[in-house]
Amino acid sequence: MRPPRPLQGEPVSKVSKTVAVLGAGTMGSGVATVMARAGHRTILYDVDEGNLKRGIDTVHGFFDKSVKLGKLDATTAQAAKDALTGSTTLTDLAPCDVVVEAVFEDLQLKKDTFGRLDEIVSERTLFHTNTSTLSVTGIASGSRRPERVVGTHYCNPAPLMKLVEVADGRHTADWAHKATVEFLDSLGKTGVATQDRPGFIVNRFLIPWENSCIRALEAGLGTKESIDAAVLGGLGHPMGPFRLLDIVGMDIHQQVATRLYEQLRDPRFFPPPMVERMVAAGDLGRKTGRGFYTYDDTRLFGS
Repeated sequence: MRPPRPLQGEPVSKVSKTVAVLGAGTMGSGVATVMARAGHRTILYDVDEGNLKRGIDTVHGFFDKSVKLGKLDATTAQAAKDALTGSTTLTDLAPCDVVVEAVFEDLQLKKDTFGRLDEIVSERTLFHTNTSTLSVTGIASGSRRPERVVGTHYCNPAPLMKLVEVADGRHTADWAHKATVEFLDSLGKTGVATQDRPGFIVNRFLIPWENSCIRALEAGLGTKESIDAAVLGGLGHPMGPFRLLDIVGMDIHQQVATRLYEQLRDPRFFPPPMVERMVAAGDLGRKTGRGFYTYDDTRLFGS
């Protein structure tokens, strides 16, 4: 149990905030969708203009599809789209109350990013890292104020999944943890506390299970359709493993599984051969139009 510390700042309230999401990939665009949908002014940041445009298109496509499916009215969807802007300039993040880092899983990159942000944003700005394989404490060491860094792991697909794992670093302050939980509540998310350990809770279970499903497919135990159907009908999951992997992306699954294997040395985490072949072929899932299944529309379904 982390011992209590004196408050060193003020928790953010549930009123509308200015939020930045760093990284316009699958996870970053999903988190940006969540922020904009909740009514927060949202800045999606990426160093690459092309990636940024694709990320914004993904967010807009989600809201457009939500309207088409009758799950969101047009006025609300437009307001959410209007709340989102994009930037490739880090100094544009100066007014942000919360920064959610969802860049590539590279420790030095994440540390350097928070270090640069120290010079740009307010001392009261919360730093959230979406890592699930790296140490929150290690990432926080890149900031001069590690007490404001909190791990917030959004489950994929972020706009649809309620759960967010909350992991404090070694020096995370009580005020930052409390402010984070309050902020997640403003998003309609459920925060679950976990320890700063590789994989947290969800990926400790999920990655070996997904690998087992892939190995079952490799062994001919069933087809992708039959295994997905068995998981839906027999286990009550809302989505089969291969549909889920297509949303996450096989490249991301490979990266996460490999990093967890390197840290835990448990063979259940090591990605099966099919993963390497699919990544080499560019069959990454929905974002490339082909993974375990093929897709005419690469955008995520709306809700």
